[in-house]
Amino acid sequence: MSKINLGILGGGQLGSMLATAAKKLNVQTIIYCDDENAPAQKFADDFILGDYNDENKITEFVNKVNVVTYEFENIPFNTLEFINKHKQVLPKPNINQVIQNRFSEKNFINNLGIKTTDYVIIKNLKDLNNNLNFLPGILKTTTLGYDGKGQFRLNNKNEIDKQKIDFNNQYILEKIINLKKEISVIITRFKNQTYEIYEPIENTHKDQILKFSEIPAKISSEILNLSTEWAKKISEELDYVGTLCVEYFIDENDNLYVNEIAPRVHNSGHLTINSHNVSQFENHIRAVCALDKLETKKIYNAKMINLIGEDITEYRNKKVKENEFFFDYQKKEIKPKRKMGHFTTIIKIR
Repeated sequence: MSKINLGILGGGQLGSMLATAAKKLNVQTIIYCDDENAPAQKFADDFILGDYNDENKITEFVNKVNVVTYEFENIPFNTLEFINKHKQVLPKPNINQVIQNRFSEKNFINNLGIKTTDYVIIKNLKDLNNNLNFLPGILKTTTLGYDGKGQFRLNNKNEIDKQKIDFNNQYILEKIINLKKEISVIITRFKNQTYEIYEPIENTHKDQILKFSEIPAKISSEILNLSTEWAKKISEELDYVGTLCVEYFIDENDNLYVNEIAPRVHNSGHLTINSHNVSQFENHIRAVCALDKLETKKIYNAKMINLIGEDITEYRNKKVKENEFFFDYQKKEIKPKRKMGHFTTIIKIR
């Protein structure tokens, strides 16, 4: 088979880890990103700097690759469509169109008969005051926004006036549940309707950013089976190719709700690099490049700490034990709330 040139849109840590996994499979990677300091360029075979709306630069990128994927979902849909006319984009662009908007995403999930928390669209202050029955709730922009950005927690009517809400944006108001824990299921779907599914991962957030992940999740067998079944159903309905993450809430009565879908490799799955024989990144490369599917097996249980902002400085000088793995994303500047690296500990399965 001739060498595959895989184009990756986005140059952050996910792009870095995709490029690293690709090297193992003899797949060349070309990163396209609008950030001249994108860390993924250090791990890829080639790098093109350009705006996501720059047709000339995008064309240069397209001419160098066989197939294209992406490391984050907020790439303009028109850009993905333009590329897809010339080279296949996987996952398919129309998937992003559904998932880029929180309202259409939740409607899609509910139409599959899968539960989410209650929600309502909010276009202005009047809408907000007319839906006080959704409080306490979280107001989120329908597009963009991640790691807590573009989100407001509203416990009561008095808090609406205190928040500086820009109604030039459209929002969704989600009713808060009595949360017991959060889990995620990472699934890779291949073109021939086959799957590799990682068992649920238990997640802990701090300031609305993922802080800790652990496998296996401490959940009932019923939750384990239902969460994996829903992830499979979602990926099948989307006709998805590649690695997908479904994030879930579990309430105090052990009811399961989908929080959101990430159409890409996911932060909570970084521990699969060390816990499994095939990581989420390698499975993604195998799926989008139509390479052989390997049976994915867990070798170790694992715990991961996300290193945010200044956390990274301590770990750069830390002595690492045999069962510990430190990943430095090599970002040029340390910023508060910025993901700078992660640290995984593997634990033998008893």
